[in-house]
Amino acid sequence: MAYFAKITEDNKVLSLLTLTDTDTQNDEGVETESVGQAYLEKHNNWPAHLWIQTSYNTRFNTHLLGGTPFRGNLATTGAEWDPVNNIFWPIKHFSNWVKYLPEARWQSPIGDAPELTEEQKADTNNVYFYKWDQDNNTWVLLKDPAVS
Repeated sequence: MAYFAKITEDNKVLSLLTLTDTDTQNDEGVETESVGQAYLEKHNNWPAHLWIQTSYNTRFNTHLLGGTPFRGNLATTGAEWDPVNNIFWPIKHFSNWVKYLPEARWQSPIGDAPELTEEQKADTNNVYFYKWDQDNNTWVLLKDPAVS
């Protein structure tokens, strides 16, 4: 199976399609992005250069099955194709977050949330987590009662 993102001229992902192996293989039986693009252009009436292959098993620049990550993330509707870095960026939820290239993800302007303390992790009566406070540009520690 091969997965392709249909993108706009301004690099927004519109949808994701799955092709069979035979739809993407060249005459030697090797999967090739350009063969898949040509197939999609012919059968979907959308320009070949606006179909970009993506990996079902890649998230945050890590391959879930231990293989080689491909293009940062699986493309999703509403995501962004970055042709300069050859990465699909997930949807950006906060306007001031920045691209963190090593993990192909968005990061707050002050970095990741702090680590929980050992005491917070060990507390069986509460669940602790950090939430981003966009108005104050900070991470806020919250806790909820644990559910048994």
